[in-house]
Amino acid sequence: MTTVLKPAVTCPAPVSERRTILLGHGSGGRLSAELLHELFLPAFSNATLARLDDQAVLPVGNARIAFTTDSFVVRPLFFPGGDIGSLAVNGTVNDLAMAGARPLWLSVAFLLEEGFPLDDLRRIVESARAAAEAAGVEIVTGDTKVVEHGAADGLFVNTSGIGLVPEQLELSCDRARPGDRVLLSGSLGEHGIAVLAARDGLGLTTTIASDCSALHTLVEEMLAAAPGIRCMRDPTRGGLASALNEIAAKSGVAIELQDAAIPIGEQVRGACELLGLDPLYVANEGKLVAIVAREAAEPVLAAMRRHPLGRQAQVIGAVADAPAGLVTVRTTLGTCRTVDMLAGDQLPRIC
Repeated sequence: MTTVLKPAVTCPAPVSERRTILLGHGSGGRLSAELLHELFLPAFSNATLARLDDQAVLPVGNARIAFTTDSFVVRPLFFPGGDIGSLAVNGTVNDLAMAGARPLWLSVAFLLEEGFPLDDLRRIVESARAAAEAAGVEIVTGDTKVVEHGAADGLFVNTSGIGLVPEQLELSCDRARPGDRVLLSGSLGEHGIAVLAARDGLGLTTTIASDCSALHTLVEEMLAAAPGIRCMRDPTRGGLASALNEIAAKSGVAIELQDAAIPIGEQVRGACELLGLDPLYVANEGKLVAIVAREAAEPVLAAMRRHPLGRQAQVIGAVADAPAGLVTVRTTLGTCRTVDMLAGDQLPRIC
C-alpha cells in the first residue's frame, strides 16, 4: 500500500515568540502567513495590501493596472527545464496573469556575489531575455548590486511587473462560493522535483523537467470562454495545498478535493514517495488552480484543454460552505484527510 507522508511538522513557535527567522518563514506556508499577519501587515496596513493577492490591482485614471514583485533564490541556478532567469520572468508574468492582467513591463534586479562566473551570468541574462520575448513583455528597468563572497549563494534575482487589467474583471481569493468547482491546469510537482533532483549529492535519478512557463495566454483563453471565474492562483511555494488553504480562509469556505482527479505524473509520485514528500505541497511554476462557478466549469475546462499548457486540466474538487477554511482530500478508499497549510519548509530554496 502506498503511504503518502505529510510534510515534516515541527510545530515551530509563533513569530511573536521567536527571536530569529527560520527557512520556513519563506516557505509560503503557515510560518510565512504568521510573519505576514504579525509583522508586515500591521506595519504597512492599507486596503489594497489587505486583500493579500499575489498582485495589487490599482486604479490609474480610467484604467486599472496589476502591480507585483517577487524574489527568486532557487538552488541550483540551472535545472532541467529552466534557470533562475526564465523562472524570474515567468513567475512575475504569472503573478500578473492570476489577476487576469495582460503583462506589459518588468523590472529585473540582480544581487551578485563577488566571484560569480560571468559566463553563468550571461546565460541567465540571455534566458531572462528569451523568456520576456516569448511572453511579449519588456524589461524596462533594473538594478545590480554586488555583495561579498559568501553573502548571496551566487546570485539572487528580484523582479517587479506591471500589467493592464480588463475593464470590470474582478478576480480575488476572497470570491470563492459554495458550489463552485476547483480546476487545475495540469500535473503537479514537476518544478519542485526537477530542482531537487538537480542538487548534488541527493542521488535522485529522474528525467523530470521543470514546468516553468508563462501562463497569461492560457488565462486569456479561460476568461474568454465564460464568465464566472472567481479567482486564480499559481501554486508555487507551498504547492496546491497552501494555495487552496489561502483561498478557503479568505473566502470563508471549505474545499474538498478528489484524490483520483488530481493529475500527478508517475515519476513525480515515485520521487515523492521515495523522499517522503506530499506532492500537494511541492512547488509548481507553470500550473494554475482556478475557482469557477459551477455553470462555468465545463466551458472553462474545455478552453483550458485546447491550450498547450492546459491539456491535462481537470476538475479536481468543489467548494462547500463549511467548515470554513478547511481543505480536505477524498481518497480513492472513500476516506477523507485534512490538507493543512505547510507548517515548516518541505523544500527550501526552490523558487
